[in-house]
Amino acid sequence: MSIEVNNETDYEVDESEFALLAKFVFEAMHIHPLTELSILFVDTDAMSDLHVQWMDLEGPTDVMSFPMDELRPGTESSVTPAGLLGDIVLCPTVAAEQAAGAGHSTIEELLLLTTHGILHLLGYDHAEPEEEKEMFALQRHLLLTFLASRQS
Repeated sequence: MSIEVNNETDYEVDESEFALLAKFVFEAMHIHPLTELSILFVDTDAMSDLHVQWMDLEGPTDVMSFPMDELRPGTESSVTPAGLLGDIVLCPTVAAEQAAGAGHSTIEELLLLTTHGILHLLGYDHAEPEEEKEMFALQRHLLLTFLASRQS
């Protein structure tokens, strides 16, 4: 499993925590252990540039996902083939604003957004109400299970 985490911001991030989360999600979603993922933390200017370039939307956003090999979740009996899952780009400044509004920590928001980004890379979406319900329930389950496993 190759999970690369890079922080290009002044925001302090425990990169190992995000690698552990990604590994946990990979295992839960039956992703081949040799699959590659990149997680990148950027400032608002860099995120704004990406947001305009790829979504034609102004201003920074919280998370963007860039799938590569279009891998999909596996099953207990059939792990997804190894490949390059893609890149997740996060903006801690935007995450901090959202966390304050939601009443939890910035780290919790960034972990949530990382889980969200991985699910997007695996083909999940939330454009339609049923898709949103499925994706957000799975996202919540994965994150809460990960956080509970870190408590013990």
